[in-house]
Amino acid sequence: MHIEIMGYVAAFLTTAAFFPQTYQTIKTRDTKAISLAMYVLFTLGIALWLAYGILIESLPLIFANAITFVMAGTILVLKLKER
Repeated sequence: MHIEIMGYVAAFLTTAAFFPQTYQTIKTRDTKAISLAMYVLFTLGIALWLAYGILIESLPLIFANAITFVMAGTILVLKLKER
């Protein structure tokens, strides 16, 4: 398997895994069971992966982390509004 294809498949799978949680959280607005510390750290980590992907010009990293950053950021904002 070509390395770039493997990157796109991995990027798709890890990003797609976030859709159900994001959809459910937006639909119900329920974030009580979500750890604020985890989502802050996770969202910052995704932002750094996105920056890294941009710096090394890796499209799989850029696409996956841009989309995941938006979804994680959405959940984080909803969690912060809960407080």
